[in-house]
Amino acid sequence: METVQLKIEGMTCGGCVNSVTRTLKAVPGVEKVDVSLADSRATLTYDPAKAGVDDFKRAVERAGYEAP
Repeated sequence: METVQLKIEGMTCGGCVNSVTRTLKAVPGVEKVDVSLADSRATLTYDPAKAGVDDFKRAVERAGYEAP
């Protein structure tokens, strides 16, 4: 398992946090997700054989947020 942090732009409330959390948990290989509104960051623990940073960024963008 590996851990990565992503900057998430566009979150403004707890509903946004829930949306990003659900979206990232749905990516195959993701074991744990912690999204912080105050830090505008998501910390993920995942299996690198199943998913990677590009997969997470695409998922965040599909949910309507930005992961630069």
